[in-house]
Amino acid sequence: MIVLDTHVLVWWVSDPPRLSAAAKRIINQTLRKRPVSVSAISVLEITTAVRRGRLALRTPIEQWLTDARALPELHFESVTVEVAALAGGFDETLPGDPADRIIVATALSLGAKLVTADERLRKIQHLASVW
Repeated sequence: MIVLDTHVLVWWVSDPPRLSAAAKRIINQTLRKRPVSVSAISVLEITTAVRRGRLALRTPIEQWLTDARALPELHFESVTVEVAALAGGFDETLPGDPADRIIVATALSLGAKLVTADERLRKIQHLASVW
């Protein structure tokens, strides 16, 4: 099982050449068995980035999200009480961005690898990651 970081989701759906070879490989391997997972907090990150002009998509954000949610190979994981508690309980060695904390907590709670290009997240002990 894998969890995609927000930027990986965007690249996988909209700009696959930006993915590393290892990321493409593990996504394809996972898809042979089950959908890939992404935290629902990624929707907040994507819509915020579009609203602030930091992310430009080829389609309006509403259509992009509708299309992404319709993909059978993609599963959005809810932010549960357990995930929120785990994210809030991380010490200060983890980046303070709440979305990053929730994404990491989602991967840990599922026993999944996190697919991310974020070097800070890849350095977290006890978190299996791929890039």
